[in-house]
Formats: sequence, structure tokens, C-alpha cells
Amino acid sequence: MKAKYDYIIAGAGCAGLSLAMHMIDNDELSQKKVLIIDRELKLNNDRTWCFWEKGEGLFESIVYKRWEQISFNTEHNYCRYSILPYQYKMIRGIDFYNHCLQSIKKKPNFELVHHSINHLFSSDDSTGVMLGEEWIAAEYVFNSIPPQKPLLNSKEYWLWQHFKGWLIQIPAPHFDDLVATIMDFRVQGTEGDSAFCYVLPLSPTLALVEYTLFSHSLLDPPFYEKELLNYINSILGIKDFEILEVEEGKIPMTNYNFDLSQNNIINIGTNGGQTKGSTGYTFNFIQKHSKQIIENLLHHKKPLIRSSSKFRFYDSILLRLLDKSIYPADLLFDKLFSRNKIQQVFKFLDNESDIGEDLRIISSLPFKPFLNTALGHLL
Repeated sequence: MKAKYDYIIAGAGCAGLSLAMHMIDNDELSQKKVLIIDRELKLNNDRTWCFWEKGEGLFESIVYKRWEQISFNTEHNYCRYSILPYQYKMIRGIDFYNHCLQSIKKKPNFELVHHSINHLFSSDDSTGVMLGEEWIAAEYVFNSIPPQKPLLNSKEYWLWQHFKGWLIQIPAPHFDDLVATIMDFRVQGTEGDSAFCYVLPLSPTLALVEYTLFSHSLLDPPFYEKELLNYINSILGIKDFEILEVEEGKIPMTNYNFDLSQNNIINIGTNGGQTKGSTGYTFNFIQKHSKQIIENLLHHKKPLIRSSSKFRFYDSILLRLLDKSIYPADLLFDKLFSRNKIQQVFKFLDNESDIGEDLRIISSLPFKPFLNTALGHLL
């Protein structure tokens, strides 16, 4: 079958649109024929991406808010950090979609269609997708369609990071909009699970407040709303507020070894293992993955990127600690943040630290639980 396109991108979410934008940003690849397929048009602000980053990234023009300070809270500790040269950045989903789609529409060799994909196929002879009754071929298909939860073996763990958030407006100044609270553990979860809130103040009277859990199962909607209301009333001390927007979602936290490809179908996003297993952070890993794919394509190599086995092992240990409730999450993250320079923590969580830096981080964590968990995972 003759290829109609150079590349097909299956799914126009964060991973698919990010890869398209990295292609557009490259002079050589921006001339390739690219088909992007998604079953629906993105019209709503359905999510918010937050990430730390040095310098300016590809999506700098749509960063909605940035902070140079963050805080971390437990019942027993409060830490506030300057994170320079990093910044903690926030991008709203609707701004991201609009920015990417407007850029794509300006490229005559990029085509966006809204359709459900019946089937992805790849053999020695051809690669492509089936839309309705039509087979469409390409050199590579980049697949970001979210995966279903797979069958796990005894060394694989799967938790859901699930959340609900309210963008709230209050009548009088209350928030310190210079500081983003990325974890506040002064909330209640379900038995054996870990829960925290984060607060992203956009102004002294406007903030996104989200209630988040790490657990094996999802909860009924009223539970999230009850805990959000309790946190805003009791912890933040806010009684009078208006809810302007609502967002909710779930992110898999897992060390499951996703299939990175099937012949010339290349998995990207969470489907390609780009969600950090121990934290759920995804946005920056998608950007790094997209850059690596572009680099391989430019050098005529297969765009298949292997993840670091070292960091997958670290994620496995942290996931086992949470999965088996071996050590309380609030104390674990408290030691991680309070005993290390925040810049070094970011580097470690970005999978960019060397072995010496890894050992310094690991030595700051509870030694016996960490060692027993590592041995338990290995054995």
C-alpha cells in the first residue's frame, strides 16, 4: 500500500499535539505530510498542566502563570522554597489546544480530521490506520490513544492519581500569588490511601484548588467535593467563594512496561511510558520525548526511544512503598523535599540526575523501609 502521508498522529491530546508542534518547529520536518486524527474537537478547558522548567520552552507564549517559589505542607512541617533557576509553570488546556490547532491550520501539509479510529496496523509491508472503510497508510503512526489498565505481574504496580479541582474567586485578597503550594497533606483520604491538595494562586483573589488521591480505585464524585469544601473552609480559612470552573481527571502511576512500538506504530504520551510512575507528571516528559523523536527522524533512525532502566527501578521502589502502604506518603515526600535542595529534587524527578546525585537523594529517605522495599521488589 502506497503511503499517503509521511506520519499519522493518532490522538490530538497533549502528546499528539506536542509532537505536531515540535515537527512544525523544525524546518525540515515541517514540510512533511502529516495527518492528525481525533474523534472530537477540543473546545473546553478540561485540564491544567503544571511542570517545572528552566528557561523558555516551546509553549512559553501560552504559560498562563508562573511561580518562582513553591511550598510543601504536612501536619508537622511547612517548607517554602525559591526554585530558581527553575520556574513552576501552568498551562491551561484550552489555551494549549487553541495554540496548537491555530498553528496546525496554517500548515497546508498538516491535516486534522475528527473521526474514530477503527484500527491501527503495521506489518513489514505497510503501516497506517483504518477510518471507517478507508485504509490510510503512512511511514509511521504515532499513537497517543490512552491505554487500558493491563494485567500486571507481581513486580508491577498501578495506582490512580485522581483529582477534582475548583477555580475559585473570593471577594477579598487572601492568596499569596507568588507561591504555588504543590502538596498540602493536611487533608483526609480513604483508609490506606494518600491524599493532598494543591493551591495555584493566579491572583490574590483567584486560585485553582485541587484535591488529589493516590489509590487503587476511584471514588464517587461527592467525596472529592466534600474534601475540597472542607479544605477550603477549614485549612485555607475561606468561607465565601464562587466556583468559576471545575476540572477532574485520573492519571495512571505505574511501572508497567508499556509496549513502545508495534513495528512502525510508535506509542507516545502515557501509552509510550511518558507519565512519571512515581509522581504522575507527564507534560515535560512528553516534550523531551517529542524532541528525541524529532532527532531520530532527522537522522533517519527509527523514532523508538528507550526509557532509563535506572529511573524505572527508582519509580518501582517508590510505587511499591505507596502501593503496599509501607511508609506514609506525607512523611516520604516531606523527607524528600526537606532534606534536599529543591533544585536537586527536581533534577532527580526529571530523570536527569547522575548516580552520585541519586545516592544523596536516596540516603535522605527512610533507610530501612526503602531498603526492604527495594529488596522486596527485586526478590
